[in-house]
Amino acid sequence: MDSVTALYWARQEHEVVAVLSFDYGSKHNHRELPFAAEHAARLGVRHEVIALDFVNRLFASDLLKSGGAIPEGHYEAENMRRTVVPFRNAIMLSIACGMAESVGAEGLVIAAHDGDHAIYPDCREEFMRAIGEAMRLGTYAKVKLLRPFIALTKGRIAAEGAQLGVDFARTWSCYKGGTVHCGKCGTCVERREAFMAAGLPDPTEYASQDTLPAKPKPFNHG
Repeated sequence: MDSVTALYWARQEHEVVAVLSFDYGSKHNHRELPFAAEHAARLGVRHEVIALDFVNRLFASDLLKSGGAIPEGHYEAENMRRTVVPFRNAIMLSIACGMAESVGAEGLVIAAHDGDHAIYPDCREEFMRAIGEAMRLGTYAKVKLLRPFIALTKGRIAAEGAQLGVDFARTWSCYKGGTVHCGKCGTCVERREAFMAAGLPDPTEYASQDTLPAKPKPFNHG
C-alpha cells in the first residue's frame, strides 16, 4: 500500500524516471513484485527488480524464507521485531542512491511511515535524516531522500492513495505470502485498520477477519 501510494504521489509531484523493487528472499516477495511491475507499467515508468539473494542466506529475520514463522498480532507488538530484516533500508537506499545518480535523478522516494517507527529502526526519521545526509554528501548529484509519509499514519496513506486513484485491490501486504491475505499477521492487521481509519471500503480478501487485536502498550525501542 505504502510504496504504491508513494509512486503515485511522486508521479504527481515530480518526474519519475524509474521504479525499483528488491527481491531479497522475503516470504511475500513473489506476491509484491508483480503488483509493483503492474503499477509501474500503468504509469509508463521503467521498472527494475534487483536481486539481493545474500539477505536470505546471511541475515536473521522471520520475514525471510530462511526464517521462522511469521508472528501474528498487532503490528506494534514486541513480537513483530522478529520481522525486522537487519539494516534492510540502508542497503536498499544505498543501491537506489547509486542508481539515481546513474540515471540522472535528483532524488529518490521511500514510503516509510509513522506506523513503522515502533518496530523498524531503519524507518525512523532519525535514521532517514542520517542516511539522507550521507546520500547528499556521497554523490556529485547531491541526491535527495524524499520521505513524504514519514509522519503519516497508514490510514492517512490509504486516504491519500484513494485521492490519487490507487487501486488498492492491486497491492499486497501480507507477510505470509499465501494465496490470500491471512488477516492476522502484523501487516494485515495494519492494513485492515488503515481502511477502517480512512473510512474506505477494504477491497482485500482475507483468510480471517477475526476481531482486530488491541494496540499494545509502548515498549522500549532499544
